[in-house]
Amino acid sequence: MDVLEMQRRIQELEEKVEQLRLSRRVLMNLIERMEREKSAFLARLERENKRLHRANYRYARSLLRKNIQILELESRLKDYMSRHPGS
Repeated sequence: MDVLEMQRRIQELEEKVEQLRLSRRVLMNLIERMEREKSAFLARLERENKRLHRANYRYARSLLRKNIQILELESRLKDYMSRHPGS
């Protein structure tokens, strides 16, 4: 190998190193963006999960109140029927 060929080879390798650096920066930026998007997505899921838990809690309480109402009405009906057997 003569000096010119070695210099050309060095130049090629330096260009490849620069391309690798650029590729690494691009990949790191993509990874950072994906991590931010993942974090935002997880935060949305957690908020939605909390909202659903609250809604489920309210629904369960509503069902409990309705069941209590039904029991009270059934009790009243039994009481009425025992007082007015022919009705």
